[in-house]
Amino acid sequence: MEPLPNSRTEPDGSAVVRVLSYNIRSMRDDTDALARVIAACAPDLVLLQEAPRFFRWRKKLARLAAASGLVILSGGATAAGPALLCSLRATVERTEDVLLPLTPGLHRRGFATAVVRFGGARLGVVSCHLSLQRDERHAQAGLLLDQVAKMGVEHVVAGGDLNERPGGPVFRRLGDGLRDCWTVAPWGGEYTSTATDPHQRIDAVLTTEGVEVLGCGVPAGLPGVAEDDLRAATDHLPVLTALRVPAA
Repeated sequence: MEPLPNSRTEPDGSAVVRVLSYNIRSMRDDTDALARVIAACAPDLVLLQEAPRFFRWRKKLARLAAASGLVILSGGATAAGPALLCSLRATVERTEDVLLPLTPGLHRRGFATAVVRFGGARLGVVSCHLSLQRDERHAQAGLLLDQVAKMGVEHVVAGGDLNERPGGPVFRRLGDGLRDCWTVAPWGGEYTSTATDPHQRIDAVLTTEGVEVLGCGVPAGLPGVAEDDLRAATDHLPVLTALRVPAA
């Protein structure tokens, strides 16, 4: 497997940024394996779904961040599950946790969001976990596009567990304003679910126009990412993406 570009800041102020999206099932599995996978991917940004939401959730998330060589950026219980971690390379401008409208009888959903800078590059970030229910999921895709539009940043990366396969209504709706990074520059593996029997892609990283996608996919076979760790860490496989973000 060809290596993804390493993080770096270019002389013109643009930045190569590595982004990892990962559903971690509330850290109910092998958290040591989870931390090893995240660290081996060497991400600048981690978009988590199903981060811990209950008793001592901040401590659990902080422990994962520290074990992965990262820090907490935003989200967790305050965003109903999505969370953001980042490396110390990121300069944080602002963060916001957004709760979505609650449908009675269904799980509360939200977005973890931030605006960060790498060198001269400025980037909006959104982690999401869309509904299992078809109509609510489609509505939440529209809310995700609205969130991206109102962040006031030219370049945005969004990612998460979309609970839908490519070609479905959510992917089509998100295509109105975002590009699916796997489709643009496939790299590594495609299928993200399940970790023990990968047969479908329901997790994705998406970007606005103007961000160059250098590669995107499941980092199976990446040096340091063990197959046993991928199977033990959680029930999804992660999506690793390298982006080149222009200078602001």
